[in-house]
Amino acid sequence: MNLIKKIEAAQIRQVPDFKVGDTVKVHFKIVEGKTERIQIYEGLVIAMKNAGIGRTFMVRKLSYGVGVERVFPMNSPRIDRIEIIRQGRVRRAKLYYIRTKIGKKSKIRELLGGRKARTTTVTPAAAAVTTGKA
Repeated sequence: MNLIKKIEAAQIRQVPDFKVGDTVKVHFKIVEGKTERIQIYEGLVIAMKNAGIGRTFMVRKLSYGVGVERVFPMNSPRIDRIEIIRQGRVRRAKLYYIRTKIGKKSKIRELLGGRKARTTTVTPAAAAVTTGKA
């Protein structure tokens, strides 16, 4: 069991911290015959599924007036990079209701000021306990 966790840990990639409601550009490698090119898929993240190495996220975009959704594996070697275009302000974990909205009603409010950075603060007393110095 420990061997499986070591293999999974080696395959996990560093990706930017984005959430549901954000607009992202996914640079995805496409193989056509012998050539390889990068295709950019820009859209709204409507769902994320967290399952360790099998984490996925779903991106929805409008292409010629038709909604297109695509599921990307988070740790796929075919993803070149992920750019965050704008951060959305939502109160749901899954935005499946966007499928039924048309036009301006399908817009997500923008998160102004950005997200708070996830940092942990260590007090001097806690630092002394963990290092063994009093």
